[in-house]
Amino acid sequence: MITSSTLPTSAEAGTLAGRRALVTGGASGIGAAASRALAARGAHVVIADVDGEAAESVAAEIGGSVWTVDLLDANAVNDAALAGPLDGVDILVNNAGIQRVSAIEEFDPADFRRIISLMLEVPFLLIRAALPGMYERGFGRIINVSSVHGIRASAFKSAYVSAKHGLEGLSKVTALEGGAHGVTSNCVAPGYVRTPLVEKQLVDQAAVHGIPESEVLSRIMLTESAIKRLVEPEEVASLIAWLASREAAMVTGASYTMDGGWSAR
Repeated sequence: MITSSTLPTSAEAGTLAGRRALVTGGASGIGAAASRALAARGAHVVIADVDGEAAESVAAEIGGSVWTVDLLDANAVNDAALAGPLDGVDILVNNAGIQRVSAIEEFDPADFRRIISLMLEVPFLLIRAALPGMYERGFGRIINVSSVHGIRASAFKSAYVSAKHGLEGLSKVTALEGGAHGVTSNCVAPGYVRTPLVEKQLVDQAAVHGIPESEVLSRIMLTESAIKRLVEPEEVASLIAWLASREAAMVTGASYTMDGGWSAR
């Protein structure tokens, strides 16, 4: 029988002191907010980003370190699997992403492959590389930044929706395999977040829908949400930090929506 004396105190459960985290796309948006939130709980955060200068800035702010990497470079990712940035990682946050808005018949196949590679294949490769060490230490947290588009579809986003749906499945399989080894795997699925990735979509969305750019938020992005505002990166980061903690030790194979009620429909 498990008694309360066998469980960590609230202070112990929330701390990430002594843990090492790696956040992809950690130099801006959700990634930067997650890096700050994990560091605030005591983790050493490795910021993986193609923008080395921005990554260095965030790392200096939180006392972290930097892995300047183009995750679409298969050799760089494979090299990291052998040694270096992934060594000793207890918490892996798969966050890096890109977007393209286009009708299927006009969608460039090269762009489709790039999105699937960055947002599904790369998380698989990083998870694959991180799991042996996590298994050895008996602790691991895989946190995949999915999207409401991991459980719902929108027109003109065939690659993004496909990648996020695949990521949801990968996360669940990881949860099933990792459970016996002290490793959890979960998705965080926000709606539209106030990030550079979303801001860049405004022009494309206006073009494909034939509406003014000023109307994209109200008529396209927020039309399904009960709460009519963008999600803030810090809100997503708070959930990521909790999932990384011992407080969430029994949470695995889940997908947490933070979409203002979009998926309630």
